[in-house]
Amino acid sequence: MSTEEQTENLDHTAAPLMEHLIELRQRLIWSAISLIIGFGICYYFVQDVYAFLAQPFVEVSEKYNQDPKMIYTALHEAFFVNLKVAFFSGFCLAFPFIAGQIWKFIAPGLYKNERMAFLPFLVATPVLFGLGASLAYYLVIPQAWDFFMSFQVGLSDPNQPKDEIASLLSIEVLPSVKEYWSLVMLLILAFGLSFQLPVLLLLLARVRIVTADGLAQKRKYMIVGAFAFAAIMTPPDPISQIGLGIPILLLYELSIIVIRLTIRNKEENV
Repeated sequence: MSTEEQTENLDHTAAPLMEHLIELRQRLIWSAISLIIGFGICYYFVQDVYAFLAQPFVEVSEKYNQDPKMIYTALHEAFFVNLKVAFFSGFCLAFPFIAGQIWKFIAPGLYKNERMAFLPFLVATPVLFGLGASLAYYLVIPQAWDFFMSFQVGLSDPNQPKDEIASLLSIEVLPSVKEYWSLVMLLILAFGLSFQLPVLLLLLARVRIVTADGLAQKRKYMIVGAFAFAAIMTPPDPISQIGLGIPILLLYELSIIVIRLTIRNKEENV
């Protein structure tokens, strides 16, 4: 091959690469714009968003006949918490548009059957994350808050005789807005990410990295790993750890069933 032919081939190779890079830049710009718009909208309603996240604490406080009160110990703490709340909720708001930009970038390079195989995973990811976050918010967080507030002294039992209350050191829960936000986000992210397990296992099964039988044989290791992961990702209370460990195991078993059905049917059709 002559030098001119080699140069011409390099030019043809470089041209599509530049086109892909330009398109990638456009997708990233549109995604960033959508994130900024989502952040602005959510920052405008940030107090409503934080009130929604604090609702479990309010309900548990009322159960113990206490005023639902939070504090902040640094002058800038509440401001930065508002920024974090707005950014996180803004990302959730903009995620469908961002996912659409990702899909538009990778879809032209896939065959039709590959697009049909990949699209359900793209749709299932936010749905499963929402299910995990809902489980954390509506079930686990209220139970965990009730568990933590039961350790109060002198206030947790309004029926306790007054002479006994007077002899005790009064210990009352008074969380800071930063600590509360960090704890809520830790639980929501832990549950949301854990619910991505079926997506991960199905993708690995499609590329023949794992099989249903192999996953079933490693079930005993998964039991240990699920509760170890729950112990790391949740506060040190049995309610949230069990509340995360059991759904992970159920999703693991569900993934095995789905892999056996879909992968086997695909092999039989080939």
